[in-house]
Amino acid sequence: MVPEHGLDEGQDLNEQMLVRREKLQQLQVESRDPFQISKYERSATAEKAMELFLNQEAEAQTRGEELAHDAGPRVSLAGRIRTMRVMGKASFAHIMDESGQIQIYLKVNDLGEEKYQQFKDLDIGDIIGMEGVIFRTRRGEVTLAVEDFTLLSKALRPLPDKWHGLKDVELRYRQRYVDLIVNPEVRETFIKRSKAIQAIRNFLNQEGFLEVETPMLHPIAGGATARPFITHHNALDMDLYLRIAPELYLKKLVVGGFNKVYELGKNFRNEGTSTKHNPEYTALELYQAYADYHDMMRITEELVAYVAQEVTGSTKISFQGQELDLTPPWPRITMEDSLLKYAGIDFSQVKTAAEAVALARQHGVEVKEPISRGEVLALLFDEKVEEHLIQPVFITHHPVEVSPLAKRSLADPTVTDRFEPYINGWEIANGFSELNDPIDQRQRFEKQMEARARGDEEAHMMDEDFLMALEIGLPPTGGLGIGIDRLVMLLTDSPSIRDVLFFPHMRRRNE
Repeated sequence: MVPEHGLDEGQDLNEQMLVRREKLQQLQVESRDPFQISKYERSATAEKAMELFLNQEAEAQTRGEELAHDAGPRVSLAGRIRTMRVMGKASFAHIMDESGQIQIYLKVNDLGEEKYQQFKDLDIGDIIGMEGVIFRTRRGEVTLAVEDFTLLSKALRPLPDKWHGLKDVELRYRQRYVDLIVNPEVRETFIKRSKAIQAIRNFLNQEGFLEVETPMLHPIAGGATARPFITHHNALDMDLYLRIAPELYLKKLVVGGFNKVYELGKNFRNEGTSTKHNPEYTALELYQAYADYHDMMRITEELVAYVAQEVTGSTKISFQGQELDLTPPWPRITMEDSLLKYAGIDFSQVKTAAEAVALARQHGVEVKEPISRGEVLALLFDEKVEEHLIQPVFITHHPVEVSPLAKRSLADPTVTDRFEPYINGWEIANGFSELNDPIDQRQRFEKQMEARARGDEEAHMMDEDFLMALEIGLPPTGGLGIGIDRLVMLLTDSPSIRDVLFFPHMRRRNE
């Protein structure tokens, strides 16, 4: 049989799917099409219903009484059928909603022959609404005795087997909706992600920051060194870039007098995917006038510790078997000193780019010329140091050449007042004392444009409007950006960024 709405077109239907479609067609013939139902009134969730019963049961016990079988709270619930145990005159099932699962009990004497048969015709995965009284079975399980039910949605595809679940990792990412149904721990990961984002907002609001929104479509790809996605605005007939960072717009707001601002939102970078990278990701950026990179480091460690406490209940977390202590303060070490400490390479003696290249090759790190001394330092750090930075640590004083928006250090103008915190060998944030000298900034942009001319698609573009804003006057300012996805990975013990994104980007199936 073919359903009226032709759901089998272009699909390879197995026997189970055909049977479910036949059942739907019969429901339509009987004018019981579940897809015609628009609303169902619930009085509680599964969790709330059990809580109501337990409270009522406890009150009875304090009076020295036993709660009668039919004296529990009367509720209406709705959810998806996860298990069914159908018998001749009575049946059990488990229903899942957003709060969890609850057992339901159905008897032919309560429902009548016709209604009870309608239940027996249901399938695992169907969504039903039900009314009844909560009680405790002889085996001690809190259960809903169903007095009436309504089929609200017919599942035309079967869920994965109850005992084996959805185990194929790629399929889990592609069909997250199924993953969320059959793997309860996945739901917990995303609940924790939501709590983490809420905790970030709470922390910053308490610190006096104002949440703002800036454009996603930029005429110039700025605020970071990354390859952008390009789109086209038809009405204006101009190319635009999906933002790689909101930094320059946020600093314009500081110029305009908003002294403490932050934005939580999506950035887009046209790069490869990995366990730590997704082309679309969530980031926090904040800026504070009259502050420097030391203030930003304080905010970083206190914010991360606060979020960890709110989400996990502790500032000590376990990631893939390794305990990580996020309790402030975190140690600070310069990039040059970290290279000496972890790789035994004394970069302080290197004075020229040629010497830097020779040193890198001596230690097995290949570099492409032309390249600056500072760029070689950053490259050696990436290759030799990052993997050792397991416990939280701030790496400070990055070279000017790789920090086009950061203020130079007064003690050493070849490096900047910049930091990156590392946890588990991952960079989780980036911050610095913002460069507010428009002349120096123009010179940095010009250097970046020279790199673009040599083919570096990630180099920063010239941004005349931002330079004009700096000429109006940016006060001394501290800035910070945190990768939310990586932070959530740590807090949920998730080894891949795809585990903390509802819908991660995937290759097409035929690739």
